[in-house]
Amino acid sequence: MDPSGEEEFPEPGELVIATVEEVRDYGAYLSLDEYGGLRSFLHISEVSTSWVRNIRDYVRPGQKVVAKVLRVDPQRMHVDLSLRRVSGKERQEKLMEWKKRKRAETLLENIGAKLGVEDPKAFALEYVAKLEEKFPSAYAALEEFAEKGEQVGEKLKFPPEVSKAIAEIAKQKIKLPTVKIKGVFHLTCPGPRGIEAIKDSLLNCKASKRLKGVKLEMYTAGAPKYMVEITAKNWKEAEKALKELVDCVLKRITRHGGEGSFERKE
Repeated sequence: MDPSGEEEFPEPGELVIATVEEVRDYGAYLSLDEYGGLRSFLHISEVSTSWVRNIRDYVRPGQKVVAKVLRVDPQRMHVDLSLRRVSGKERQEKLMEWKKRKRAETLLENIGAKLGVEDPKAFALEYVAKLEEKFPSAYAALEEFAEKGEQVGEKLKFPPEVSKAIAEIAKQKIKLPTVKIKGVFHLTCPGPRGIEAIKDSLLNCKASKRLKGVKLEMYTAGAPKYMVEITAKNWKEAEKALKELVDCVLKRITRHGGEGSFERKE
């Protein structure tokens, strides 16, 4: 990748974001957003899997599309594209990836302006490139900053003021991805202290150190049903926390002389 943050040419088979510039009867000319506006061509036969009677029903000037690179000729500065070879899932994922990268660039440009650098845009592209060397994407790096703070920048040997500024903006602007698991406990315990036993089983297990790092909510759905909702960074952590909680609650209610079961909810 060059200092501008854009590579010179895409690779055949690569998915790219392109802007439609000009539409002709036989095809369309597009500029590649991630490659400095490099001009490319989309033949009418590569527009759709169905027969295209009028190409203008499918593409229009100014439209942004996700296309697949078919051929690249650097000497002629020529790139051929296809729309019909891009699946719906590929299109969705590429658009999300591109939007996140643009979001990262914007946030870093704002940081550059806040720090008073001479060229905030160049600052943003420089740090996007640095972050992409160590993380799957610049946005993923900002998520790491949002979660762990400026220590992320320290490990990357960023200047202290840059690490601090990125951490502050990331915590304010980046919403960390989460997953959620729901379920219901069915708990009963005979005797005058049965309700206290159920409460003890739920609250003591909720406070367990093993459940740190996840958000845990409990509420009654009308005895003997007690709802539980676990929010975590990923499915692995959520499932682990759920297992710890269920094992703890069921063991504890049994010690009190009661009975219990757990039912997972979608």
